[in-house]
Amino acid sequence: MEEKNSGRNRWLHIRLTKEELHIIDRNFKASVCRKRSDFVRRNLLRKPIVMKYRNESLDKLLQELIQLRTQLSFMGNNFNQSVKKLHTLFEISDLRVWIMAFDSERDRYFSLVDEIKKHIENLAQKWLQS
Repeated sequence: MEEKNSGRNRWLHIRLTKEELHIIDRNFKASVCRKRSDFVRRNLLRKPIVMKYRNESLDKLLQELIQLRTQLSFMGNNFNQSVKKLHTLFEISDLRVWIMAFDSERDRYFSLVDEIKKHIENLAQKWLQS
């Protein structure tokens, strides 16, 4: 719950150096406060301030892994559709057309899997360097 601003009708003016303002802004951005004035007011009144505790490098890793999972799901769905199509083919000519299409799709799948492996390897290297 946010405090009501209706009773706040007094101003407090202070002058800061560029470095001081930079420190305040950096700390403000690391907090969960939505406004700088709220952050500064809480500091001045010695009220508790909740700081962000999420690991940003882990967030980036999770975003990339989510993208990779999406690509893998897409590939799995396409493969399942191909197998279902194979079960419905009755004539040899249909089978030949399907095999030719599957060969091109298979190559695309393997290239995507290789790309995913490279991404995972890069992420692992970045994670180990942190």
